[in-house]
This record gives sequence, structure tokens and C-alpha cells, in this order.
Amino acid sequence: VQLQASGGGLVQAGGSLRLSCVASGRTFTKYNMGWLRQAPGKEREFVASIAWSGDSTWYADFVQGRFTISKDNTANTLYLQMNSLKPEDTAIYYCARGWGPDTDNYHYWGQGTLVTVSS
Repeated sequence: VQLQASGGGLVQAGGSLRLSCVASGRTFTKYNMGWLRQAPGKEREFVASIAWSGDSTWYADFVQGRFTISKDNTANTLYLQMNSLKPEDTAIYYCARGWGPDTDNYHYWGQGTLVTVSS
């Protein structure tokens, strides 16, 4: 499967962005999917994941209800709605196939989309 993330950009603190990740291939519906991020000078970290059926989600503690992950299997697209953004959310955001907070569980990473939150 190939993944193409988009939707990043520059936003002020408190603002919102919606990231999208389009997957190629006919088996997208069978995969758990996730969003991860990597800030400058830091290791890649888990943000959120969603079960293949869309009925179960898992969020990192720092999300604190600000982000929502969703999945449209008919459109082969994964989303991350990000609200109340903070400067510390600045990072490259990646979509990948996998589940849970261990980044080693993720495969077939997309190319990433840069999110910059100004204070």
C-alpha cells in the first residue's frame, strides 16, 4: 500500500487543521491505520490510531481530546482533525499502517506533511 499525506500548513495557536492520507490499493479497508509525528530534534512519536473497521480508536495522552482520527474506507482515506493546536504540535505528521502507541508497530509510512503552529 502507498500512502500520501496532505493538509499540513502554518496555523496560529488555537487554530485547526485537517490532515488527510490517501491510500492506494484495494485492501485499505482491512488495515488498522495511524498518525505519528516527528518534531525537529525529537524522535518519532505516536499520535492516534484507528481500527480497520473504524469502531475503535487510540490516542496519545498529549492529544487530550483535541484531535480526532477517522477513516473513510469508501474513499481509501484516513483523516486527522486537529483543533486547539499548540506550538508544541509543530512537527511532520505521518500516516502509516499499524495500531497502538509503539512506533515499531507501524509500516508503509507515507511521506509526511508539515504542520507548523505559531504562538
